[in-house]
Amino acid sequence: MNVFKKVIPVLLVWGGMLLAFSGCEGVSGHQDVMELIKAADKPVESMKPTEALPSAPLVIVKEPYQGGPFYTQSRKSEIGRFQCSSCHTGKDVTINQAKEAAHGDIKLFHGAVDDPNACDTCHNLSDRDYLGTDSIAKIDFDHSYQLCGTCHFRQKKDWVGGAHGKRVQNWAGQRVVQNCTGCHNPHSPRFSKRWPATFSLPDSVLPDQEDEG
Repeated sequence: MNVFKKVIPVLLVWGGMLLAFSGCEGVSGHQDVMELIKAADKPVESMKPTEALPSAPLVIVKEPYQGGPFYTQSRKSEIGRFQCSSCHTGKDVTINQAKEAAHGDIKLFHGAVDDPNACDTCHNLSDRDYLGTDSIAKIDFDHSYQLCGTCHFRQKKDWVGGAHGKRVQNWAGQRVVQNCTGCHNPHSPRFSKRWPATFSLPDSVLPDQEDEG
């Protein structure tokens, strides 16, 4: 009995210390989760990048993301004729076949077959340097994902969450992803059919590993 009287207090002390340490870790973990939730609700402009970014022209995505701020590639830097207002001045066009000369290489296959999109479906009529819809007056070309998401909202949600689209930078670290137009031609977004670059041989063609051993 004397032994138990000595051992039981020691066990109680050690048990209390273990509970205290585990409780602190639980609180810390809870606080970390709450900080992530609060950060996701902060305005994007208030968040700063945590690592150095590649030299390619990038813009910060204007969509809340629980993993923190992330970037996408600039679209305007890839448009050879931007700014559009350098030609679309609002004045009468006197050049013959100006539309064919400027945009004859564009083939528009976007939307339903019986109700395809037109130029003014996505382009702002009053200011050609911007995209636009009925619900959003002006959308910067660099943030074309905002326009795409008005119709392709499921894909946009997956793109923000990381399940759709291609990551440009490393698999870990500061997140940089391609814009929608980095993979899809905005005027003809459907990928054309093609044969796979690689293929798998049937088992009958593969060498027998047991014979090789």
